[in-house]
Amino acid sequence: MRSRRVKPYAFLAVLLGGLLCAMPGRAQVAMFGGGPSRNMASEEKGLPAKWNLETGENVLWTAKLGSQSYGGPVVAGGRIYVGTNNEGLRNPKLTGDRGVMMAFDAKDGTFLWQSAHAKLAAGRVNDWPLQGVCSGPAVEGDRLYYVSNRAELIAADVAGFLDKENDGPFQGETETSEIDEDVVWKLDMIGELDVFPHNLAAGNPLIVDNMLYTVTGNGVDEGHVNIPSPQAPAFIAVDKTTGKLIWESALPGDKILHGQWSNPAYGVIKGRPQVVVPGGDGWLYSFEPKTGTLLWKFDANPKDSVWKIGGAGTRNNIIATPVIWDDKVYVGVGQDPEHGEGIGHLWAIDASLDGDVTGKAAVWHRGDEDFHRTISTVAIADGILYAADLSGFLYALDAKTGAHFWTYDSFAAVWGSPFVADGKVYLGDEDGDVVVLRAGKTKEVLFEVNMGSSVYTTPVAKDGVLYINTRSKLFALAEGKGTPAPAKPATTGTTTP
Repeated sequence: MRSRRVKPYAFLAVLLGGLLCAMPGRAQVAMFGGGPSRNMASEEKGLPAKWNLETGENVLWTAKLGSQSYGGPVVAGGRIYVGTNNEGLRNPKLTGDRGVMMAFDAKDGTFLWQSAHAKLAAGRVNDWPLQGVCSGPAVEGDRLYYVSNRAELIAADVAGFLDKENDGPFQGETETSEIDEDVVWKLDMIGELDVFPHNLAAGNPLIVDNMLYTVTGNGVDEGHVNIPSPQAPAFIAVDKTTGKLIWESALPGDKILHGQWSNPAYGVIKGRPQVVVPGGDGWLYSFEPKTGTLLWKFDANPKDSVWKIGGAGTRNNIIATPVIWDDKVYVGVGQDPEHGEGIGHLWAIDASLDGDVTGKAAVWHRGDEDFHRTISTVAIADGILYAADLSGFLYALDAKTGAHFWTYDSFAAVWGSPFVADGKVYLGDEDGDVVVLRAGKTKEVLFEVNMGSSVYTTPVAKDGVLYINTRSKLFALAEGKGTPAPAKPATTGTTTP
């Protein structure tokens, strides 16, 4: 296995990205993975297969972010939201290291407003320097919901203070200019729930009906030995209108291995609604959405696996987000990339069973030397599953059987997820390269380009525009925009074969 370059704790990029989905009978909801199932695939059409950052071909606009950007992009209601840090200073009053959520106009990239949260006093044990806000929001109607670097679950007005109104019961904003965030309600998971986030709280919330679900980030102490708050919730469900806690789960309690940075997924599987959550012990847990009753659990590691501090062991966390498709749950396991490469596992799990389903729910499994540690979420389209691992390999597999079609090697660490739309597969890597492949059972590379800095997030698309954010810039790419490529000279007469 080749060594891949990694950076400490920016692995929270796995939590990043967002697509727009239409939910029957409800307002449109935008969130990581497009919708509640978290599948990184979209029905968008007319997306660019190539672009040129030097000439501007197919480049609609670009916008400046901070120096490290791991959250989003999420597109909703004509706005784009990205989690970043404060190195791209927008409000001169709010200086220093902060966690920032930025909002831009999707039409032309105009900066609209931002949140700018001060870092937690405990430092890197709870709030790693310069990482910013490391997850994106869930957006519905005139509200966005996200987890700040301070382990706060926040509901905010999508217009910020641009509309010159202070919405909701929360009235404690100290900055209320047109470029500042308008908080509607706030749940402090440290102060109110005794959560102890390890390194950073991050999670892309899930919206289902009137409920909002998220992980809390509860984890180990700075020595990676003790769990300061084993009875604090690892997962919560709240009323999205008021922020009131509906139910909570402390699973896995004192068995947390490291931290918790993944996201829940929702699906109705053989008539039974369920929320599937990756636990901090490497197990998947499924809950009844309204009550929090445990439905089933599955150990995503072999029974003889062993956790060792620093990544030398064989037991892995679940940092990737589970995807629900065709009554099954798909998820891979891995560790903080700072722990290096290692053997991973990719699972297809029958989600219709009950109880401890370890050993009986696996529909298929890919592991050993066939799959390495991953922090990426899978994409499934036309029965083909696309999965990336940290070692930089992208696999195309039969979603029903796990049969292998092809492998692409990016030759760099991959932290984001593959995105499938318009017959194409888009994937970014740590070297800043983005590859476009033709979706299907045969590998065909359509285009490769370097974006100028690392791509730790997942590309997303809306209304024919592809959005990619690097560490420091947000790009909007659209077919036929910008400066066209030079036309090829016409030929006349006959040619010699």
